[in-house]
Amino acid sequence: MDPNYSIGKHLNMNQIERLASKGSQKHAINVVLTSADVAVQGFCSKCGTHGYLESELVNKHKHHYKFAYIWVGNAETQCPSNCSWPFNLDIYGPKTPPLVAPNNDVGVDGMVMNLASLLAGTATNTFGNGYYQGPKEEPREAVSACPGMYGFGASPGFPGKLLVDVKTGASYNAYGVNGRKYLLPPLYDPSTKTC
Repeated sequence: MDPNYSIGKHLNMNQIERLASKGSQKHAINVVLTSADVAVQGFCSKCGTHGYLESELVNKHKHHYKFAYIWVGNAETQCPSNCSWPFNLDIYGPKTPPLVAPNNDVGVDGMVMNLASLLAGTATNTFGNGYYQGPKEEPREAVSACPGMYGFGASPGFPGKLLVDVKTGASYNAYGVNGRKYLLPPLYDPSTKTC
C-alpha cells in the first residue's frame, strides 16, 4: 500500500516497474494496482500489462532471479468504455445497455476482469517465451485470444448469456469467497481451439 503516493499520481512504466520491484523477488508475481486518481502513461490504450524483471537480489551462488509483475489500472474515471466494458458503454461497438457490475463498483469490477486476464497471461507466457498466438511482439495470449466473450453466445458488443443476481440485477459468471460474484474472462483452449 502506498496511500501517500510516494512517487506521485502521474506514472510511467518505469515507475510501475519500480513499484513492482518493492515486493518479493523470488518465486513471485508482484501486482501493482493503481487507484482511479492515478494516471499511468499509456492507460486507455491498455488497461494493464504484465512483464518480468531481473531481481536485484543475488543468492549464495551469485544467481539473479527473474520475477513477474502485473499492473492494472482503475478505470472508474479514465477510459471506462475501454477498460470496464461491459459495465460501461462501448464507444466503438453496438450501443447495448451496460451490465450492472457484480460488486457495484465499475472501476474495481473492471480491474478484477483485467487482473484475471493478466494472471492467465502471466501463467502461460511468464517471460515472453511461453504460450501466445500471433507475432511475439504483439502476442494474443490465453485471454486476449477471446476478447469480450464472457458467456455462451457472445458476439461483438454482446458479452454473452450470463448469470444475473435477482436482487441487484448484476451480471456475473463466477463465484468467489463469501458469496462474492465476479465477471471473469474466458480462456483459450489450444486443444479444442475454442474459448
